[in-house]
Amino acid sequence: MEFTIIDIKLPTDFTAEELKKKIAKKLGIKEFSYTIEKQSLDAREKGNIYWNIRVGISSAALPGPGTLPREIFSIPYKKRDKRVVVVGSGPAGFFAAYTLLAAGFGVTLLEQGPDVDTRVKDIAAFERTGELVENSNYAFGEGGAGTFSDGKLTSRTKSISRERAFIFDTYIKAGAPGEIAYLAHPHLGSDNLRKIVKRLRLDFMEKGGQFLFDVKVGNIDLANGKMRAVETPSGKIGAHYFIFAPGHSSYETYRMLVRKGVPFRVKPFAVGCRVEHAQELINIAQWGQASLPGIKAAEYRLTFQKPNLLPVYSFCMCPGGKVVPAAAYKHTNIVNGMSYYARNSSFANAAIVAGININELLNKELEPLEALEWLQRLEETFFEFSNSYAAPACKISDFLSGKVSAAFSKSTYPFALAPADFKELLPGKVIVSLKEGMKDFCRKLRGFEEGVMLGLESKTSSPVRAVREKSGRSGAVENLYIAGEGSGYAGGIVSSAADGIKAAMDIMALPV
Repeated sequence: MEFTIIDIKLPTDFTAEELKKKIAKKLGIKEFSYTIEKQSLDAREKGNIYWNIRVGISSAALPGPGTLPREIFSIPYKKRDKRVVVVGSGPAGFFAAYTLLAAGFGVTLLEQGPDVDTRVKDIAAFERTGELVENSNYAFGEGGAGTFSDGKLTSRTKSISRERAFIFDTYIKAGAPGEIAYLAHPHLGSDNLRKIVKRLRLDFMEKGGQFLFDVKVGNIDLANGKMRAVETPSGKIGAHYFIFAPGHSSYETYRMLVRKGVPFRVKPFAVGCRVEHAQELINIAQWGQASLPGIKAAEYRLTFQKPNLLPVYSFCMCPGGKVVPAAAYKHTNIVNGMSYYARNSSFANAAIVAGININELLNKELEPLEALEWLQRLEETFFEFSNSYAAPACKISDFLSGKVSAAFSKSTYPFALAPADFKELLPGKVIVSLKEGMKDFCRKLRGFEEGVMLGLESKTSSPVRAVREKSGRSGAVENLYIAGEGSGYAGGIVSSAADGIKAAMDIMALPV
């Protein structure tokens, strides 16, 4: 049996039978098996939108080079007497722990929040009462912030193809749809993620891993440049190696590590707001029609760059989704976006942010703790605006014309929208750049000005970055590794998970 690859164009609502007929006709064969290697939507011409599908076909009737070579990510197992403590159960922490366990290490995974089922209940209660649980919210708890997101699995990092395949295969085995292996823009949806992280945790524990919830690491025990234990309310937990995967919101963990001498430096990040539109408006702007058979909801990706202005761009676009209150700590007010796998909400949302170098913005050199303080103070300012989790908001058209909106149409945000002048909330240079960027987006995306901007978006990435050696370890502690979004080297589910795997592999490469 031989193998070949062909590219096929099919309508957006094609069926498996139509794909088979297209393959048979193009190759002139009847008996074959196939796998979809890649599938991407071509929507450049609104009157002619279709799928580009790359298909691998195996058939005795084909001449060809044989099967498609695939990069395999292998984890060498051997019995080891070394223990690792991993702090944080988001993608980086979990995949670091999962990889090390498969390699033969004894692994304890610590999560400051509760299991995902408890977390779901706590978030529902928060949105009903306004009472935030600081260790159980959209930022903290099993699976990290990604559990309550759109579950996007895109990554621009080209050097992690083997790790990406391993991550996707692990998710599929835990119940993710098989299409994530080939879609150009795969996503899981928060509803799927809640089930997946639970199944992965149970698998990890069945294989011998220890998974502890509601365990907050408040300090670390260091001696002679080496870490001996993490300190928790119930006592110290020792190990030979430690991985911290704190996520982008764990300010208390950052501060503790910095004060203990673990080196960090300030890095560029972004701040702005979230914008919300009717999904049908986005569909018409992107497709030229209100709906498209076979496609859930239209997406967009927008960028703006002009001399003397900050770069402005869309981030974490959630088609058919909702805006959520993503505060990690009390008396802060932050928003984010999420969607379910079906992406069937009648609204779309995305972050519109300005990239900043905080040293240039403030015209002085900041230490990591000062950068954290600046950002947290900004998040507190948005809470103080209404002394609640109501989101400061303004219609985009009013923002561009310098007005404050008096009222708003329906929103998916669970709390109130509070009319606001964003000039009073965000730095002046950010406001000027956001205005110019949104003007540009109005030209690029018809009807963009009809949306509403709401809340503070401050979690595109961490404001600080861990100093790491080439070996992957911390620049000051020989057996400490910092991974994922909290390290400042990753962003999103896939790159964070891959960074956690890298930390695991770095430990595995050490001499016994």
